[in-house]
Amino acid sequence: MDHYTALTDVSAAVRAGQAAPVALTESLLTRIDAVNPTLNAYLSVTANTALQEAEEATAELASGRWRGPLHGVPIAIKDLFHTAGTPSTFGTTVYADFTANEDATIVRRLKQAGAIILGRLHLHEGAYGEHHPDLPPALNPWNTDYWPGGSSSGSGAATAAGLCYGSLGTDTGGSIRFPSAANGLTGLKPTWGRTSRNGAFPLADSLDTIGPMCRSAADAAAMLGVFAGADPADPTCLRAPVPDYLGALKGVAGLRGLKIGVDAAMLDITDAETRAAIDAAIEVFADLGAEIVPVTVPALNPATEAQLVICETECARFHAPAFADQPEAFGAALSGAITRGLEYDSLTVAGAYIEQDRFKGRLARLFEGIDLLVSPVTPLVGYRYDDFDTFMDNLMDSLGFTAPFNLSGSPTVTFPCGLSGAIGLPVAMQFIGPHLSEDTLLTAAHAYQQATDWHLKRPLA
Repeated sequence: MDHYTALTDVSAAVRAGQAAPVALTESLLTRIDAVNPTLNAYLSVTANTALQEAEEATAELASGRWRGPLHGVPIAIKDLFHTAGTPSTFGTTVYADFTANEDATIVRRLKQAGAIILGRLHLHEGAYGEHHPDLPPALNPWNTDYWPGGSSSGSGAATAAGLCYGSLGTDTGGSIRFPSAANGLTGLKPTWGRTSRNGAFPLADSLDTIGPMCRSAADAAAMLGVFAGADPADPTCLRAPVPDYLGALKGVAGLRGLKIGVDAAMLDITDAETRAAIDAAIEVFADLGAEIVPVTVPALNPATEAQLVICETECARFHAPAFADQPEAFGAALSGAITRGLEYDSLTVAGAYIEQDRFKGRLARLFEGIDLLVSPVTPLVGYRYDDFDTFMDNLMDSLGFTAPFNLSGSPTVTFPCGLSGAIGLPVAMQFIGPHLSEDTLLTAAHAYQQATDWHLKRPLA
């Protein structure tokens, strides 16, 4: 059992008594001590409480009590979730001293499932744009010259580098998908409202979504099944029943009957390596029995622009009191978002919400003829840190494959489908589905991962 063993395999070994939660936790804590000083994936490591949780899991398992697939498994969480008695920094200096009185709903559900929480993972300041200038950035374990994705940068780097068996991320415009793509992970952005946001710092309330970031679709299914579902503390949380995501993957091989939509125009604006990798993946899905259906996706640029307006307006609403009190404490990217959000006129904001409803409707009609939609995640493989301004200066292009599907509240799954020969980074794609189609998304990604080995590639020893 090593640091790259699949979460589901660790779970099975723990349940069978072939792996000990305390030993697993100690091993990962040792690896974090060795690797994290280079990657800056963790903002804080909660070693004492993690070992205590591991001991509790050991005692429960010895008594015959098994809480489910996360019982005794070490994971980590993005540092914007409230945890009782532990600071939740939100990747900032402004909120660095904030300590909640109770756990976020999702954190509580993870603990109730017996998960061991190793610590809190790095993120862009306020989950927007860039890391705070006073905090060393998280680095990509595949190539430290390159961005590890954001805002869930630490979740991507830690999970890819074997510093946890899975992690929590959040996504408002691409923040699960970018780091999953950049680090060769499988990241699931659920339908908006599928997972509770109670006890999580918001970037934009009407867009934020919480999901798992793992090394396979099966691992993501195991995590999602633990924390998805209605929450009385979050009135926006959907009451729809939660399927057995992990159980549904057992025995999956082919995808006969699945209709996958492909808009060639979306692929035409990517770089050569991305296009080639996605084209090859589409051939695999066809070989698995899926029907490939040519489609035309509704215009993405108006949806991207609307997402930016809504995101920055709602971001400004949350941060306005702290920003008025100490504007100098905010980094340039988040400060810029707040400033723009405060300055949008009411007609612009109204127009953005109108476009949101229209885009939702257009996309729903598209899904009347297909089950899933193929999409890139980014236009190119990898952004160098020393040229990251290019990403921020061209947000309409950078967010063009991600932000529209936050606007629509659509679920997506991101997974690796190649490896760049030029820079050594993973190449990724995503599937987008109709609302509450997480089970279909995970099934498709799992079938692909049974037929290929891209998800098994690793950046470090």
